[in-house]
Amino acid sequence: MTSDEGIAVVGRNIQEKAALIWNVANTLYGAYKPHEYGLVILPMVVIKRFHDCLLPTHQAVLDKYAEIEDLAVKDGFLRSASGYQFYNTSPFTFDTLKADSANIEDNFRAYIAGFSDNVQDILGRMNFSAQIERMVEAKVLYQVVTDFCSDKANMSPDRIRAIDMGYIFENLVQRFSESYDEEAGAHFTSRDIIYLMCDLLVANDRHAFMDSDGITKTVYDMAMGTSQMLTCLEERLKQLDADADVTCFGQEFNAFTFGIAKADMLIRGGDPDNMQFGDTLNDDKFNGYQFDYCISNPPFGIDWKREAAAVEAEHKKGPSGRFGPGLPAKSDGQMLFMLNGIAKLKQGGRMSIIQNGSSLSTGDAESGPSEIRRYLIENDWLDAIVQLPNDSFYNTGIATYVWIITKGKPNDRVGKVQLIDASACYENRRKPIGNKRVDITETARDLIVQVYGDYRDGAFEAKTQDGKTVVCKSKMLDAVSFGYNQITVESPLLNEHGKNVLKNGKPATDSQKRDTENVPLDEDIDAYFEREVLPYNPGSWIDRNKTKVGYEIPFTRTFYEYKQLEPAGVIAKRIEEHERVLIEKLHALFGKDHE
Repeated sequence: MTSDEGIAVVGRNIQEKAALIWNVANTLYGAYKPHEYGLVILPMVVIKRFHDCLLPTHQAVLDKYAEIEDLAVKDGFLRSASGYQFYNTSPFTFDTLKADSANIEDNFRAYIAGFSDNVQDILGRMNFSAQIERMVEAKVLYQVVTDFCSDKANMSPDRIRAIDMGYIFENLVQRFSESYDEEAGAHFTSRDIIYLMCDLLVANDRHAFMDSDGITKTVYDMAMGTSQMLTCLEERLKQLDADADVTCFGQEFNAFTFGIAKADMLIRGGDPDNMQFGDTLNDDKFNGYQFDYCISNPPFGIDWKREAAAVEAEHKKGPSGRFGPGLPAKSDGQMLFMLNGIAKLKQGGRMSIIQNGSSLSTGDAESGPSEIRRYLIENDWLDAIVQLPNDSFYNTGIATYVWIITKGKPNDRVGKVQLIDASACYENRRKPIGNKRVDITETARDLIVQVYGDYRDGAFEAKTQDGKTVVCKSKMLDAVSFGYNQITVESPLLNEHGKNVLKNGKPATDSQKRDTENVPLDEDIDAYFEREVLPYNPGSWIDRNKTKVGYEIPFTRTFYEYKQLEPAGVIAKRIEEHERVLIEKLHALFGKDHE
């Protein structure tokens, strides 16, 4: 089975399982509004997943708890008995809860209270106790518990592996988001894009396989949602080396998706303390940490006014702060996440991060965005930018880009940046999901990764199983070519006789005619001025005190291909033919005499 087929099969299973679980919401009808269903469904799925994982060792945990009940420290013993990083000491199971409808509230609360502290933290952030009270008042708690006892809600590990459970969670988040009129894409990224980002991270990583003992990597996602980027990257690395030692870290600000991420980490046997709750921009939980890989799809088009005080204080720290190089406009904080990721990379570390088009060129010379690009490029950390196909995401159809940033380029890439146009490298979906109408299939992904690895100019093609041609273009550019000197051109002020007005013996400046020119960094300013300005504006001069350095990445211009216009005569003939056909149709409709 190919990866495409695997994704399709798993995708169908995930959709079906999530749909069955979401149907439990029928019980909530009336007591809850549709946009509130997720407040119950999401934590109940987390609880049931924990329950089904713990069920085989439930009695062993109860026996161990009875044995060590008087000990001050019990966690280690109980975790060992459960086989997980969490446990439940309550005697209840979902089946025994179902068997006693008269005491459902007390028994269910006792069951929840039996969970270990790390699970209590998850449910507390989801504010689930308030939902228990609400379900009791609405007299639906027993039925909800009963619904989750059905076979369709069986979430045991032998039925659903960890990574697929993560995607079921995400599908449920999507349903909750849609019913709440919220952007589902704010919480998760589709698997085809994640796999591409993972493969781009590993490709050309000269440090990945240097250790004779195998792959050892730390991975970080600063806006992790339900943590599936971390899970997928771990999966990819273990496909390369089954014994790979991969440690994942992540931070998330949404209480529900954080809870799901932490639950996923607990079930997979990782350290739940590596999953941290908080706003990355103003409450960095990994201060002082550095990682081998960073992979992230941070929010874009979202303002950072709430975090402004902390962000600006961090900026004032200069090089010792995460945001020292510059600050973007308060209307969009995506480049702040990029700076945070750079600060978190080890020497030799690599980052794959999604940005929209504004990060390429927004902002004038010496503005915050330009200074961030300058910081990246002058340190030679920007390795490549890949334009993704439009309509690749659930919540937007606009152009998006994967930036590959590395603190340790191979010698053949030093001083260079690769731009890859993969906007035509996709296959159409049979059925759209929100705005997502295309998939980066295995054929498309392999071509993009190959083009990145080959590191040369050209247009490259591959054939899909259906015979469709996918295309990927590559341009290798000198990093310095993205920089420019912005010069200010002044013109003399003229009097009514067309003569220069003098001030202190020098031509006065006509501020109405002041203009700027962007001169490539690798070009002499004076030569450019004499060639491009003076012939069209005699007597003008450069105000050297106003020269600024800027950086932009002209992605669209780099791949622009001029198409020869048709000769005027050909166009005229085509217009005449259209007119003739139109007149014939009018005659046929109304008759020649318009009768």
